[in-house]
Amino acid sequence: MKEARDQWATRGIALLRCGGVFAAVRVPGDIVRAAAGTDDPERIGAYLKEALQGGPVFVDTSSQRYYVLVPASTSRLPQWDGHTVPDTECLGSGSFLGVPRPQRNEPEQSRSYWCVPMDGPGALCSPAAVSQLVAYGRYRRAAGERVAAEADEGDRE
Repeated sequence: MKEARDQWATRGIALLRCGGVFAAVRVPGDIVRAAAGTDDPERIGAYLKEALQGGPVFVDTSSQRYYVLVPASTSRLPQWDGHTVPDTECLGSGSFLGVPRPQRNEPEQSRSYWCVPMDGPGALCSPAAVSQLVAYGRYRRAAGERVAAEADEGDRE
């Protein structure tokens, strides 16, 4: 843990091994934004806090990916072991993750920040809630694409 604290102090991000205490589900930003119904970072954070019952989530603003921290056993669940939660990846044993300093929770502070800060080391998200969030986001994204396609067809007529 000393090494992580040193990395947070010098770089703002620590490289942590997944699979011991936690795993992380990587979710594309477009799915999260569609589920939240907004592009506003504060509103997205509030939505995620409610939808994931306060479980920790951070975002890499460069890649536009959200990382939802879940119990380490999540990577062995059929929905992620078999990749049946589309568009996501569960980072478990053997994976390393660049995790922002726990106090970094403002979008302007850096490339990576906590949109839902950790309450404590054992406070993690429910895998079922993450799966529901992804399903809802995919549904809303598809509905938005369908509406946009219909509008394009109407413009051509």
